[in-house]
Amino acid sequence: MRKHAVTTIALASLFLLLSPCATIRVAAQDKSPYPAMAPLDQYLIANKDAEIALARSAAPASISGKADVMVLGRDGYTTAVKGSNGFVCIVERAWASPSDQPGFWNPKMRAPHCFNAAAAQSFLQIYLMRTKLALAGKSKAEIVQATTSALARKQLPMLEPGSMVYMMSKQQYLNDNDKAWHPHLMFFAPVGTEKSWGANLPDSPIIAADDPEEGVTIFMVWVAKWSDGSPAPGMAH
Repeated sequence: MRKHAVTTIALASLFLLLSPCATIRVAAQDKSPYPAMAPLDQYLIANKDAEIALARSAAPASISGKADVMVLGRDGYTTAVKGSNGFVCIVERAWASPSDQPGFWNPKMRAPHCFNAAAAQSFLQIYLMRTKLALAGKSKAEIVQATTSALARKQLPMLEPGSMVYMMSKQQYLNDNDKAWHPHLMFFAPVGTEKSWGANLPDSPIIAADDPEEGVTIFMVWVAKWSDGSPAPGMAH
């Protein structure tokens, strides 16, 4: 989910838009500046409270303030705060990105997401699996193969209807080019549903891209304000 790609997340993690998270795709460079995973400490946030605050910045406080919050540790994500509204807020790292992204291992990426209950119970589980594989030292190819195989074999939950995520953090760092980019919402649907939303048509406010690695079409809609209520860059940006 980023300005030059149609990834996401998350994606978001678009990938984070371009994500994460989920995720809007960027053309792959001939030589990635991040050919392999960096030392794990570069992906971790030492202060747990800082990571909780960053995760919650993905959505307005009326949503994130009552959400579960997960933080990344050496063995994966754990729930640091238990909420009450079904949402799950998390800061995705670079391996949420599609495998053709040059920043797949970028240790600077921080993509705050707040998933609704439907997405948390289904789509988020793909990212959590990818995280386990990354922390276990698996290569990019092994991560992709394992998750696509798990999806094909129905070892991961099926995408639940109504799955969506907030990515409205002014503090997000989605990639080295776009950094915070623009606040947006992402909606997840089965692959091949782009036309049914009228996405990517002239004057349509909806951007969409298929993400075959995660088995979804990601729909992205820009919003006018960051989660803290301050105005965001205009659509022309």
